Amino acid sequence: MEDKIDLRIRAKYIRKQLDIPKLSSCAVKLVRENETYLQAKNVMLYYPTKYEIDLLALLDDDKNFYLPKVSGKDLLVCPFKRNEKVVLSSLKIKEPCSLPSNPEILDLIIVPALMIDKNGYRLGYGGGFYDRFLNKYSGTKTLTVIPDKLFTDNLPREEFDRKIDEFILC
Repeated sequence: MEDKIDLRIRAKYIRKQLDIPKLSSCAVKLVRENETYLQAKNVMLYYPTKYEIDLLALLDDDKNFYLPKVSGKDLLVCPFKRNEKVVLSSLKIKEPCSLPSNPEILDLIIVPALMIDKNGYRLGYGGGFYDRFLNKYSGTKTLTVIPDKLFTDNLPREEFDRKIDEFILC
């Protein structure tokens, strides 16, 4: 089995070959049909990087949305509405300018991933931000949307890796 470093390199290469706008459109449609999403009132999204699936169209839905903001080794949960100002973080990720909220308000966390396996374990970017966050708020439902070309049977995992409750392939 490849190690996480090699898998990250491979996943990033594969993503650059994909039609991200088309996949994003499909992903938004499938998320809007997802029962967990339909029932959620407070949803944390992520602001997509260049080759990530873009779910920002969901901001038009009648829900309260939040984006993560990095603070040290932790993620803060900040309210976000369409067209609000974002700033580029030191990690080159767009983050909201709003003040953080209590993460316990969240009903659903849509988690970014480079890959996911059939057991719901994801390959992240290597910083451990989401795994630490999800381990603190393990009662909140999680969902990952991933291109089917980045789905695999098994990923290497470590004791701190958190399983995702649901994933959608597009």
